[in-house]
Amino acid sequence: RRDERGRFVKNDDRRRDDRGRFDKSDDRRRDERGRFVKNDDRRRDDRGRFDKSDDRRRDERGRFVKNDDRRRDDGSKYGRGGDRRKSVNKIVKPKKEEDDGMIRLNKYIADAGICSRRDADTLITAGSVMVNGVVVDKLGSKINKTDKVQVGGETLRNEKLKYLLLNKPKGYITTMDDPQKRNTVLQLVEGACKERVYPVGRLDRNTSGLLLFTNDGEMANKLMHPKSKVPKVYHAVLDKPLTRNDMAAIAAGIELEDGLIAADEIAYSNPNDKTEVGIEIHSGKNQVVRRIFASLGYEVVKLDRTFLAGLTKKDLPRGRWRFLTEKEINFLKMI
Repeated sequence: RRDERGRFVKNDDRRRDDRGRFDKSDDRRRDERGRFVKNDDRRRDDRGRFDKSDDRRRDERGRFVKNDDRRRDDGSKYGRGGDRRKSVNKIVKPKKEEDDGMIRLNKYIADAGICSRRDADTLITAGSVMVNGVVVDKLGSKINKTDKVQVGGETLRNEKLKYLLLNKPKGYITTMDDPQKRNTVLQLVEGACKERVYPVGRLDRNTSGLLLFTNDGEMANKLMHPKSKVPKVYHAVLDKPLTRNDMAAIAAGIELEDGLIAADEIAYSNPNDKTEVGIEIHSGKNQVVRRIFASLGYEVVKLDRTFLAGLTKKDLPRGRWRFLTEKEINFLKMI
């Protein structure tokens, strides 16, 4: 068969128009663009795509939801936002026993600011600790918080742990009591808390800067122990410019009367004034910074501790103090 223009007519039963094109009035279903509609029961939209109103559940992106009762999130993953979660093997930790109001004896002693827990164990085994008038020499012993504990005849007080930071000015000595009645750092923190706090380490009378106070004996001992290598940064003003050679010698190590000491870091604080030096050191030896410079013929005119174990003088004027934040306390405990 040929059409009126002499072209072969394809041998099929589908109707064509006068130009030989398939007649869209064919009985078979077509979409509005003339494409055949697939013979299935699923509903389609006006563009021939599957209708998302299909009876099968879909998520908001049109994807099929698997036939289970576990809830899914937008990404069709288990466990996010659903009550039922994909089961996994978990290690179930045993529940802690209820607090019976008891506390370990060594912790009680350490909390009183006497010493660390390890040193408290030594005192206990030596028979130096009495609880309610009875000597206790067994490690791991527990007591009530209301019990009377004595170490070396001195009665301890179980207090809440306190931590505060002082920006010490010049003219105050770091001591609990001075027979000469000079100004002490305790005068600067007097009334800060009802608990009796002690300075951690020391700054000499003519040195200003950061000084930590606490009644946590365990933490105090840890921060002062050489193994902890607690960083301290000082700003020193010298009586004359520091030479490059002397700076290199301090970084390499200076032999003092109590051993070799080296700065962790040292640099000029002011590029235009080589009498101002910043020095980082972890040693807690007495007046170690002044002695380092003195060994090379320099006199420290001014010395200020600007950094201590991660703590700074930010928002802390000279002569003022503040309590440490929970974040700062946790950081110190990790040292």
